Amino acid sequence: MALGDLTTLANVKAYLSPPLTTTNDDALLSRLVTAASGFIQSWLNRTIASATYAETRNGMGGATLFLRNRPVTSVASVTIDGVAVAATDYRFDAGAIYLLHRSFAKGAQNVTVQYTAGYAATPPEIEQACIALVALRYKERDRIGQASKSLGGEVVSFQQKDMPADVTTILDQYINVVPA
Repeated sequence: MALGDLTTLANVKAYLSPPLTTTNDDALLSRLVTAASGFIQSWLNRTIASATYAETRNGMGGATLFLRNRPVTSVASVTIDGVAVAATDYRFDAGAIYLLHRSFAKGAQNVTVQYTAGYAATPPEIEQACIALVALRYKERDRIGQASKSLGGEVVSFQQKDMPADVTTILDQYINVVPA
């Protein structure tokens, strides 16, 4: 499993119908897992796995600062105009830091926050969306570029979208809207 992958090769093989028990396509499926994981995270505008971030922002004069990455799990430091803010002088939740007794002084690039955000484990619905996308790409590889095919007098149409609607519906809940 490559760093940043949202699922495992074993989970994809188990999902396929019938489940794959051979290793013939393992390299292909592993590449598809990595590609689908990257595509999903790019589409969501976020990294799913927990990571550390150093963010420099403009102070806007308010007591709340929304961070670019979520969910925030810890805050290592907050500085305003080069002065450290004591950990007892702020609180944070999944998406923001709240100063208790002061504001983020107005200024250009004068606020720096070092924090950790993301998930310790891929949320199950995101993993399932990745598995479904990998399975779709694996199954459609023999009909790349085909919109339809005639089989025994019947015409079969193929979907021509980046993602199936059910995958989009799941992922829509996790799209990262970057604060200003």
